[in-house]
Amino acid sequence: MQRHVLLCRHAETHEPYPLQPDFDRELTKTGIGQARNTGQWIREHYRKVDLLLASPAKRSGLTARLVAEKIYFDEEKISYDPELYNARESRLLKALAELPDSVTTVLVVAHNPGITALARTLTDKHIAYMEPADVIAVALDLEKWEEIYYTLGHIQHQAISQA
Repeated sequence: MQRHVLLCRHAETHEPYPLQPDFDRELTKTGIGQARNTGQWIREHYRKVDLLLASPAKRSGLTARLVAEKIYFDEEKISYDPELYNARESRLLKALAELPDSVTTVLVVAHNPGITALARTLTDKHIAYMEPADVIAVALDLEKWEEIYYTLGHIQHQAISQA
């Protein structure tokens, strides 16, 4: 069965001010536009997203909500996983391996360097560091999500964000 993993880096953020926790950084006006454009791109290329996983950091949470609005995904159904905050590629991979097999298309909104490393691992390709609100769509032939540990996919689409 072909499954799709849409990997999205959160949109552009403000630089942190002194003593501001990284978790609380917010999107810029440009970032808000990027997230909306990313959602529009996803809607044009994918009819349906079954699950939206996001880091709960402010910047990724707002990116996820803005994208969800554009793809008609119920904001209340976004799954915020604290372990996705600045997660390494191995933690992101584990989150995918644990998905219910009823999910065909998943969108993950997270952070670099983990999100770029995951794209490289899933495709065995050198992929440039993902910029804010970029999306890489990976197609994989998996019967069960747990097979993701030993199955290579291919890049089906790639979107470079523009505000």
